[in-house]
Amino acid sequence: MQKRSKLDPYVFWPAIAVLLVVTALLVSFQDTVAPLITQALSLITYQMDWVFEFLTFGIFIMLLWFAAGRYGNIRFGNQDEPPAFGNFSYGAMLFCAGMGTSIMFWSIIEPMYYYQYPPFQIEGQSAAAAEWALTYGLFHWGVSAWSIYTMPTIVIAYSLYNKGNRSLKISQACKGVLGSKADGWLGRVIDIFVIWSLVGGLGTSLGLGVPMLAAGIGDLFGIEQSTQLSIGIIFIWSVIYLTSATLGLEKGISKLSNINVYLAITLALFVLVVGPTSFLFSYFTDSFGNMAQNFMRMSFYTDPIHKSGFPQDWTVFYWVWFACTAPFLGLFVARISKGRTIKSVIVNMLAWGTLGGWLYFAVMGGYAMHLQLTDVFNVVQSMTDNGNAQTIINVLNTLPMGKIVVLFFVILGFIFLATSLDSASFVLASTASKSAGDGEEPAVWHTIIWGLIMAVLAISLLLIGGLKVVQSSTVIVAVPVLIIYLLLIISILRWLRQDHDLKEQH
Repeated sequence: MQKRSKLDPYVFWPAIAVLLVVTALLVSFQDTVAPLITQALSLITYQMDWVFEFLTFGIFIMLLWFAAGRYGNIRFGNQDEPPAFGNFSYGAMLFCAGMGTSIMFWSIIEPMYYYQYPPFQIEGQSAAAAEWALTYGLFHWGVSAWSIYTMPTIVIAYSLYNKGNRSLKISQACKGVLGSKADGWLGRVIDIFVIWSLVGGLGTSLGLGVPMLAAGIGDLFGIEQSTQLSIGIIFIWSVIYLTSATLGLEKGISKLSNINVYLAITLALFVLVVGPTSFLFSYFTDSFGNMAQNFMRMSFYTDPIHKSGFPQDWTVFYWVWFACTAPFLGLFVARISKGRTIKSVIVNMLAWGTLGGWLYFAVMGGYAMHLQLTDVFNVVQSMTDNGNAQTIINVLNTLPMGKIVVLFFVILGFIFLATSLDSASFVLASTASKSAGDGEEPAVWHTIIWGLIMAVLAISLLLIGGLKVVQSSTVIVAVPVLIIYLLLIISILRWLRQDHDLKEQH
């Protein structure tokens, strides 16, 4: 019989209140709030660009040190405990939770932006711009992004399985620094911040995913794009999600993620085989070499002299964005990491996550670029004329059996959104529960309530056009998230020192 954890009223009700009040304020005063949020966002990305670049690179180096050093063999849980999930299921779940619809959207569109507005004062739509287009895609969705995701995972898993902090909350993972304050109001404030950043993160998955699926369904059935169609998509997607969430972690989320990865790989391999195979391999190889050679340059690029804004609008925005959604992924992956060593979690997350992202950028981004360069289809023009979501469908339609590919793509998108919501509502419910420790899951009704809140929030924001404002607002929690990161890093270093270094000295 599955153990169920009880609701924590001190986190649940304040979190719901904050969500409703903040969302209502953001939407009611859209005209005044939107410019303020844009200003705050540019203040964070332009004034703190160096902070986020040093943090991201520092985390990457620290994870390598953890994995290669003596802490690497520390196991989450008992030393002889086998991993709770096999490597494939584990990799599938963390990839689906971490990337979801974002990778389907950006793998086609992002390289085309870099082609039009390249970095380093390169001329737009030139041969040099095409060389950098995929390079930057691989960089932004590679090891740096996954390092940002991996750090909280390690600390939360250690807190849960090795320190006996029985609840799956970020506040508990900061206990190494905060001590008993983590159980008081300060801990609750941290958890409410995490809930807000998670809701916004999901809002963005929706903001990208729903128009893309609407364009796909419109293309297949000749339906006009409309708000009703978008609401229909959210409704169908909620049904898939509710079915999976009711089944719980092992039967629901894990199975759905496995199906998802098979579908995602099938789609990528299909495009690789029927598309310009030789060009795709060649273009990826060249871009990979370019990225490897310029990794340090790209990691610390701020462009203070020319002030093009490229690194702030892309690299820094991404690092901020990933940092805001990372606590959610950390909570989820920590929950499925029992029985693994620190080294195993780091290697799996950095490798699976990066390879999945690279596969999609290499195949989908490479294919879109090939269409552009050979004048088969003008992707750039389509982005201007039809918008990004429709352009993705137009690109897929140039493939052999285009309609079948679009259908496959839409099904994949639906399942990706459902797995994102699945893992998210599981984490939200865990964060708002008293304990969701080893073998415990939040009550089914509690998980479902969060899923329904997400769906209702999504539909209402869609109707009043407030999705953009709420998305941008989550990045404003970047400054508190930065502080949470520092607390997590100090916490894990203290714990490892206390539990392993000091023991060895005695």
